Amino acid sequence: MPDRIQIQRKHTMYHSTILDADPDTVWATIRDAMQILEIVSPGDLDVHRDVSWVEGGSVETVPARYDFKLTLSDKVVQQEIAARDEINRTQSYRAVAPTSGVANYEATIRVFPITNDPARSFFDWSRTLEIAEDADLGVVEGIIGIMEKQTDAVRDHFARTVR
Repeated sequence: MPDRIQIQRKHTMYHSTILDADPDTVWATIRDAMQILEIVSPGDLDVHRDVSWVEGGSVETVPARYDFKLTLSDKVVQQEIAARDEINRTQSYRAVAPTSGVANYEATIRVFPITNDPARSFFDWSRTLEIAEDADLGVVEGIIGIMEKQTDAVRDHFARTVR
């Protein structure tokens, strides 16, 4: 039986990895919420569905709201790109409304160049979740479990194919 995730009312996560793609290529992809959601929830995993920009949001707009349905709870998740720094390749986003036991959610993704290997990048993803008092802990554990694997999905997306 897998270990249970220890959930705290304010749950913080930090993941990082090296990507086999240059920073500009990575940034062009992950700055788009629609693309990052597709990467971390490929069709066979069916984690998210009905993903769309709403209220005039778009990849070029900040702030920009987007919604998706979380298949684990069948609830609509409302998030927005809250800030973006194109020069430093940093983007922050947050939950617009509580859902699925998460009262508040904030996250930041960043892409850094690797000085001695310009064809690769360093990627990090930090997140803070505040868990509601009445949360279904099984659903919250499922959400956190999915998030634990998402940086690896980004890494795998940019992995070079071996021939």
